[in-house]
Amino acid sequence: MSLEQDILQQVASASDEAALEALRVATLGKKGSISEQMKTLGAMGPEERKTAGAALNVLKDKVTEAIAARKAVLQEAQLEQRLASEKIDVTLPSRAEPRGTVHPVSQVWEEVVQIFGDLGFAVAEGPHIEDDFHNFTALNIPPEHPARQEHDTFYFSEKPDGSRMVLRTHTSPVQIRTMLTQKPPIRIIAPGRTFRNDSDMTHTPMFNQIEGLVIDETTHMGHLKWILAEFCKSFFEVDDVKMRFRASHFPFTEPSMEVDINCSWEGGQVKIGQGSSWLEILGSGMVHPNVIRAGGLDPDKYQGYAFGMGLDRIAMLKYGIPDLRAFFEADLRWLRHYGFKALNVPTLPGGLS
Repeated sequence: MSLEQDILQQVASASDEAALEALRVATLGKKGSISEQMKTLGAMGPEERKTAGAALNVLKDKVTEAIAARKAVLQEAQLEQRLASEKIDVTLPSRAEPRGTVHPVSQVWEEVVQIFGDLGFAVAEGPHIEDDFHNFTALNIPPEHPARQEHDTFYFSEKPDGSRMVLRTHTSPVQIRTMLTQKPPIRIIAPGRTFRNDSDMTHTPMFNQIEGLVIDETTHMGHLKWILAEFCKSFFEVDDVKMRFRASHFPFTEPSMEVDINCSWEGGQVKIGQGSSWLEILGSGMVHPNVIRAGGLDPDKYQGYAFGMGLDRIAMLKYGIPDLRAFFEADLRWLRHYGFKALNVPTLPGGLS
C-alpha cells in the first residue's frame, strides 16, 4: 500500500477530532511522515528532485484537504448528537408560573365602585394630607372634639403661621372640596386611605374608607335608606336584607344614624341576610346645615345625605377574614387563600366575587 493510500485510509477511519489532530501532526508536522519525505529531496538530482517534490506537494495538499473534510464531517456529527441530546419539545405546555392575586381590599374597592356607579354615583378623590379647615372645621367638628387631639390624629409640625397639616382622619374632606368646586346636584362616593392613631385586632393606623354624598334640592332620608338597602343586597349578594337604623350623633350630620343589618352566627360563621342577630356596618345621616354652608351652598335651598363605611371591615364580613392586621402583613399564603384572580374583574352582570 502506498503512503498516500495509507494516510487517506487513516484519515477516513479517524473517529474523533482528537484522533484526526494526532494524525495531522504525524503526517504534516515537523517530524511527520510527509515532512520526513520532504527532507530527502536535497540528496536527489535536479530532475528527480523536481518530480519527487511535485508529487510530495500534491500528496500534502490531498492529505490537508482530506483532514479538513473529515474534520467538518466529525464536527457536524458532534453537533447533531448535541442537538439530539438537548432537544426540547415545544409542543409541551410551559411550566406553571406563580401568579399574584388581587388583595381583598382592592377587590372590595372595585366591587363597591361598581355598585354605586350603577346607582349613578361618580368617584371623587382628595389629598391624604389635609388642612384643619377641610378635615375638621368645615365638617362642623368643634375644637374640643376628641378627634382633634393628638392621641387620635397624626399631626405634622407647626407651620410659621401656627397652623398644622394632618393626615386625613376620614374621606369627608372630599365632600367639602366637591361642594366648593361643583354645583348641585352632587352625587359622589369618595373611597380612599385614612389615618388614625389606633391599632388592635379590628383597627389599624391606616385603613380604607368609602363615603357617599348626595346634595340637591329635594333628596330626603327615604332616598338614603333605599340606596343603602340596594347597596347591601348587591354587595353581600343576597336577595333581601333587613336593616335597622339607630339614632346616633356625628358632628357633620343631623339627624345621624348607625345602620345595622340582620345576620346569623350559626356554626360560628356570619351569614348576612339570615337570622335575627344584628351587625353594625356603617354610619349615615342628613348633611348638617353648617356643613352645607361651609361647602359654599345655601342650606335653605339645598339638602342632602351622607354615609360612610370601612372597606376593610366590609371585606372582613363578606369574605370571613377574622383579623384586620393580616391585611398588611404581606403573607403570600394568606394572599393565595383570600386573594382574587387578576382578570376576574367584578361586574354586576357577571358577578362581583
